[in-house]
Amino acid sequence: MDFNKLIQDNKNNVKNIIRLITREENEDLEQEVYIKAWQNSNKYSEQGKFKSWINTIAKNISKDYLKSARVRHETKTPNDDLTFDLIKDKKLNPEQSFISKQRQIRTTKAINSLKPKFREIIVLYEIEGYSYEEIATKLKCPIGTVKSRIYNAKKELYEMLKDLI
Repeated sequence: MDFNKLIQDNKNNVKNIIRLITREENEDLEQEVYIKAWQNSNKYSEQGKFKSWINTIAKNISKDYLKSARVRHETKTPNDDLTFDLIKDKKLNPEQSFISKQRQIRTTKAINSLKPKFREIIVLYEIEGYSYEEIATKLKCPIGTVKSRIYNAKKELYEMLKDLI
């Protein structure tokens, strides 16, 4: 039995059965049909048509998919009080927005008040996201110096902003 040829001959048929039952194109289900057919090829008796046998596999897999999709959908209904508790309002109220803006202004002022070597290194590390190695290469200094400056810059920022933390 040339399994590849049989699959090629029945490919459109399997695809149509899946689309008819699930009302969607689903390559994962097609793949699952072929895997199941291959795994159970020893159970196929050549008395019946291969087309009927693989069609049955496609129908069963599609029906199982719908059952599992329905179960997933039913367990995720938003009627649950717990679900509503987990949903948070992403918008800030005016007071929160004002406080956030003030924190941002204070943080920017604190960074700008650092010594130039600390300001540069904290911007590269915390804001621009460079690694220690990248900063060392960019500033042409040892990694130990980079780590030391970041530590000292953070220490100074903490002292200036500790009431916000």
